[in-house]
Amino acid sequence: MAGEPIIEADGLGIRFVRNRRRQLRLREFFIRPAGRAGDGGRFWPLRDVSFRVAAGDTVGVVGRNGTGKSTLLRLIAGVLIPDEGRIRVRGQVAPLLELSAGFSGDLTGRENLYLVGGLHGLSSRYLREHFDEIVSFAGEQVERAIDTAVRHYSSGMKVRLGFAVISHLPHPILLMDEVTAVGDAEFRAKCYATIDRLLGEGRTLVLVSHNEKDLTRFCRRGLYLDAGRLTVDGTIAEALDAYHSAVAR
Repeated sequence: MAGEPIIEADGLGIRFVRNRRRQLRLREFFIRPAGRAGDGGRFWPLRDVSFRVAAGDTVGVVGRNGTGKSTLLRLIAGVLIPDEGRIRVRGQVAPLLELSAGFSGDLTGRENLYLVGGLHGLSSRYLREHFDEIVSFAGEQVERAIDTAVRHYSSGMKVRLGFAVISHLPHPILLMDEVTAVGDAEFRAKCYATIDRLLGEGRTLVLVSHNEKDLTRFCRRGLYLDAGRLTVDGTIAEALDAYHSAVAR
């Protein structure tokens, strides 16, 4: 329906377990001794979070470390499933998050480019036609090592190749987590130019960053998270003011 938000969160909450992997609720139900007190180290990095994002919005997510910012992006991306509430996303997502997470160390850069691009919906034909462009964007180091196993890449090389692939996705929603903090000045300039181009095409952006220049450059709206709760939903200036006030306390 026209006018529906492209991202919609209602009463969103997710529960983690400290110092160990999250376990399935059903498994916990059967193995937990009856009547045992305490929360077993469980905590809620996000709880009771509600907001709407319209198509074309540019939203910065602000807050101190450990307040649920990256967790929120992963919920939007579908990497995590909420324990409470719901998250609805109307459109495909280009996740500029852990950019090298999908790479296999035993495969070459070339093979990983086709693998990751294919997993995100890019056709083999598209990747063949844009291969040189993608690799050139990733930089000279990656170009020279494109037929070398990725396990021999530096972390920076893997991130540059990951950004080069994901930034070619046609998906309408961009999720970014501190990606402009990586790489040298030349690569960051490429990132900025690419983000400007994508936003000029009308993409929707949700950006997590501690870099205020990035937040004010790309975002009009701000969400301020405090201890897993959404306490400010306003302009990016209002969200940053709330963050500064909290840090000063």
